[in-house]
Amino acid sequence: MDLGIAGKWAILSGSSRGLGYACAESLAREGVNVVINGRDQQECEHVASQIAATYGVTAIAVGADVTTSAGRAALVHACSSPDLLVTNCGGPSPTEFVSTTAEEFEAAFAQNFHSAVGLIQLVLPGMRERKFGRIVNITSAMVKSPHPFMTLSIAARTALTGVAKAVSKDVAVDNVTINNLLPERIDTGRQRQMAELQVQFRGITLEEAYAEMAATIAAKRLGRPEEVGDACAFLCAAQSGFISGQNLHLDGGSYEGLL
Repeated sequence: MDLGIAGKWAILSGSSRGLGYACAESLAREGVNVVINGRDQQECEHVASQIAATYGVTAIAVGADVTTSAGRAALVHACSSPDLLVTNCGGPSPTEFVSTTAEEFEAAFAQNFHSAVGLIQLVLPGMRERKFGRIVNITSAMVKSPHPFMTLSIAARTALTGVAKAVSKDVAVDNVTINNLLPERIDTGRQRQMAELQVQFRGITLEEAYAEMAATIAAKRLGRPEEVGDACAFLCAAQSGFISGQNLHLDGGSYEGLL
């Protein structure tokens, strides 16, 4: 299926590794030129050169911290007229709610709310003017299946979900869509971090931690990063203009709710 986005430009925050990288690779495979971002300029340059060589697209490396306004401005300076925006930023570590500080909540909002909302504000006017735009936020299954040790992530990402939904209703008339991917139990470095916490706190092996994770998933396996990347590419497709304001679970069928 031709997604109709070859030759377009995408800004992807947090794309030098993990799920952001998977999305960049899936878009590049469709012929999309990409802006690769992470905090390490050298790592970004390495990833960008790999993607450019593999897929024959233009890939620009921008080492910048998207939790800051200067970092977000640097991304848009590198690509002033993006057709696609994928926002991604690592989530905060689990905490016990009663000991979580106000400063930790502020940091979580900078990381998982302002980083995305700030970028959306910068690119949205141009997308509306050009009558094409696809925005995909990588959030978390926690926004619909809250866990008591993930309140930092839940607070910031649920706020982003609400803002994205509200704005999506206003911009749909201009062929601009805003959707969210809700990944859970995807086999990335983040998941390894969660497994290592289980090893630390419970004294089990890493293999046992991974096996326990898989057992909690309806599909009985962890998700693959490329499955998230390809879902992102579909939401960015020319044919996806009638899909907006949605939250797509990527959890191996584990979500128990109806909506």
